[in-house]
Amino acid sequence: MTTYTITGPERLNVAATLPASKSISNRALIMRALSGCDFELQNISDCDDTDVVQKALETMPEVIDIMAAGTAMRFLTAFFCATDNGSHTMTGTERMRHRPIQPLVDALRHLGADIEYAGEEGFPPLRINGKRLAGGPIEMPGNVSSQYVSALLMIGPVMEHGLELRLTGSITSRPYIDLTLWMMREFGADAEWSSVDTITVMPKPYDRHTSYYIENDWSAASYWYEMVALSRQPDAEVRLEGLMDGSKQGDSSVRYIFSLLGVRTIFKEKKAGKPTMVTLKKSGHRVAKLEFDFTGQPDLAQTIVVTCGLMGVPFHFTGLRTLKIKETDRIEALKREMRKLGFIIRDIDGQELVWNGERCEPEADAAIDTYDDHRMALSFAPVCMRQEVRINNPHVVSKSYPAFWEELSKAQISVYSL
Repeated sequence: MTTYTITGPERLNVAATLPASKSISNRALIMRALSGCDFELQNISDCDDTDVVQKALETMPEVIDIMAAGTAMRFLTAFFCATDNGSHTMTGTERMRHRPIQPLVDALRHLGADIEYAGEEGFPPLRINGKRLAGGPIEMPGNVSSQYVSALLMIGPVMEHGLELRLTGSITSRPYIDLTLWMMREFGADAEWSSVDTITVMPKPYDRHTSYYIENDWSAASYWYEMVALSRQPDAEVRLEGLMDGSKQGDSSVRYIFSLLGVRTIFKEKKAGKPTMVTLKKSGHRVAKLEFDFTGQPDLAQTIVVTCGLMGVPFHFTGLRTLKIKETDRIEALKREMRKLGFIIRDIDGQELVWNGERCEPEADAAIDTYDDHRMALSFAPVCMRQEVRINNPHVVSKSYPAFWEELSKAQISVYSL
């Protein structure tokens, strides 16, 4: 097992390179494939998740192993159900074979898909016989993964009757749904919220023929925000290229959350829809306690939990229901790994996390376990700004930020393997 030991720099002043957004890259690949056109996708992500989608669409093998890429499993399942590209088996890692997919399978069957479970009911692997689907009206719970919703929306334009999708109950990760709809319109589809809980997609094919530029990833930026927040240096500064003011990425809300934790965001040229340079600096002001509902951006939770703990900011975070079905059970993983650092965090019904400042004795020479979850490695690495930190299986960052460790080295952060 590989373990990295990470030690912070004397001064934090760096221009860091971010990866392209994998959320946008994966959606763009699916929409381009559904359009039947071969225009260029500029600045596409080089992460594992996007690579899996790209290879599956290029080679269309009979058995598609998406490894640990949850987005790929949901998006490609819908794609191959709705297109006449033959028969396919969708499978993945052991963890992937225990991540639920029944809500999406049930919806696809309702729309006419020929899909069955190849193993345990409700979970991958899946067997698919592709064909054009009828489409039409359908209901789905809104509090399941937004990736199920996006997967259905993206195939709406190629279904005979389009799609009328009504989401029942509370809606999780709505910004990701809005991102999907915005991109669908960018690619020529007719898709929009027709009421507060219903989305209508007309049977109008994608018709984009020109190149499409993919902005950089706000989720990846969150770890640099964390480093600025945790730095003891009053004039710490990080510069990030390729982010957009007014971005449709749900995790762009990291700007607001970290403003409450003492980090300000400065755009070089504040032009909505145009990538530009962002500078992160300390503001000198932070809240005494942070309360936040992560329903719209659950992937930021790990970053903020670690930041608040190391800064000594008590918190109460809600909207974390989907964390238990991610790459790992992120609720339990956070509790366990933060305890190694001396922080006693409690959960409420597996949907909320609370820290009132309670501490325990840190484990001597403890190493943070990553559970095959890229965000565990990424969110705990900035702990180095306060103390040396060790991280097991650090290469999981390739799922979303392959060059992360090299970027830390550029910032004069010491990263070495035991």
